[in-house]
Amino acid sequence: MAQDDNNNNYLTSCCNEAQTAFLYLYLIYFIIVLIVGESTLAKPMRLLATSVHELSHAVACWMTGGRVHKLEVYENEGGVTQYTGGWRCCVAQAGYLGEAAWGMVLVILSGGRRTATAAAGALVAILLVALCYSPNRVLVILNVTYATLLLAVMSMEWFWFSPILQYVILLFGVFLGVFAIADIFNHVVIRSRRGSDSYTLYEESGRCCPPRCVGVWWLILAITMQLVGLYLALILMSDECEDKGWFECIFHSRLDLQFDEFDWWPDDWDIDWNGP
Repeated sequence: MAQDDNNNNYLTSCCNEAQTAFLYLYLIYFIIVLIVGESTLAKPMRLLATSVHELSHAVACWMTGGRVHKLEVYENEGGVTQYTGGWRCCVAQAGYLGEAAWGMVLVILSGGRRTATAAAGALVAILLVALCYSPNRVLVILNVTYATLLLAVMSMEWFWFSPILQYVILLFGVFLGVFAIADIFNHVVIRSRRGSDSYTLYEESGRCCPPRCVGVWWLILAITMQLVGLYLALILMSDECEDKGWFECIFHSRLDLQFDEFDWWPDDWDIDWNGP
């Protein structure tokens, strides 16, 4: 790991075989989401995104001292979080931005076996917690199905076949991140209606920022989160970070992108997916 004398940070290289495979897989998932993201085939994933959206509202409510009464997700891919108390400005923003944040975190954690397991475990936990707040039938079926699927994939990863969990977590991360961006653009930037999250924030902020301006800000943040997730995942998968701690790599490293040395198609894919 080379040290940058100007700021005492470390330069991490790109791209080893694991990073190359990660980039190719990310690109494949990204293209798949663009092609089938709005089709019937992807509706279960869109419903998952709606569930994460509503759960993010709930988490923001809890964090600001509020109380969540009910969580619901509907077949038309809408949802509602009924709550009292909390900081409404924070809760209103948490839906779309929380969805984008989950996408970022899952992309970051998808690079290693243990980190992907931690991400899957956290997602299973939050999906099951949602069942404690008067969920409707759609939310129950959705969360139980995805929790069961993730637990099954985690078991396969550790007892039968590896790697598979990293692929699934990366797929979830890419889909949630890209869908958050598309959802913000389509439902907040292009058009905004009374009762939407952006309109709620507009009213709570004293009508100082129009809903579409709020949407543009959210869109920038959502795109930034997905790029940050991709960047940090590459840093953590670098050869130089194999023997370093997470925080040391994230806060004291920067990626040295040498595309002239990029091996576009390695002859021997010797990939260690069982890292951190």
